Amino acid sequence: MTRSERVTNRVVVHTVGIIISVGIYLLPLLYLLMISLKSTHNFLTSPLSIPNHLEWSNFVSAWQQGSFSAYFVNSIIYTVFITIFTLLISLMVAFPVARNMWKFSNLVYLFFLISLFLPGGLIALFAESQTLHLFNNRIGYIVLNVSTGLSFFFFVGYIKSIPKELDEAAVMDGCGYFRFLFTILPPLIRPALASMGLFTAIGAWNNLIGPVVFLSDSKLWPLTRGLFAFYGQFGNNWPLLSAAIIIVMAPLIVLFVFLQRYIVQGAMGGAVKQ
Repeated sequence: MTRSERVTNRVVVHTVGIIISVGIYLLPLLYLLMISLKSTHNFLTSPLSIPNHLEWSNFVSAWQQGSFSAYFVNSIIYTVFITIFTLLISLMVAFPVARNMWKFSNLVYLFFLISLFLPGGLIALFAESQTLHLFNNRIGYIVLNVSTGLSFFFFVGYIKSIPKELDEAAVMDGCGYFRFLFTILPPLIRPALASMGLFTAIGAWNNLIGPVVFLSDSKLWPLTRGLFAFYGQFGNNWPLLSAAIIIVMAPLIVLFVFLQRYIVQGAMGGAVKQ
């Protein structure tokens, strides 16, 4: 195959990939945004047309009528703490396993790997929440949603790519274990932390089953549970519902824009020396 043929094939593959990506991901989002900027009459008379007038008031109405301000605060609290505890616990377990500091490090690694293929155990968690008084409170919801399986597996692969000589040099300079773990190691695995932080935050922010099962008080609901209730009340008002959906997903889009450059770096680093 000549160089020109390889270039042509590469262009064709990239073009097809862009078209598929736009068709699957971008067009639905644009259509959702278009609906959210229409009046109800405009949507019912012409659902596929461009809005005659941009109804930005739909976002204000959705925010106020859905009581999203309280749900938004709850979502931020849950997402921040779930993400922090997940990364913290995963890092504290992944480092000694990656360095084989424990006698059964390989066995621990195997157990975490197996956990990735097991169901979430929702019934067991619900029974546990009742027994430990974790049901229907913020602390309990955060504890029940901390999941370290994927982050642990990712961190182990990334830490293995860091030379052990760096650990030895830190010890010779008088650096303690926890100081190394929390001050020297995090900058070295920043792409992995950003990638897993983003994925964990997305999972915590978009979680709907958890709030339905573990939170019965509407004052404790996150945005996803509030959106579900909003759908039950305004399911026939598609412009207002579309505006509410965009409100829920907008923070994640902004977060992804700022952290997207770390995702590829973290994935490449985590694939080394498994």
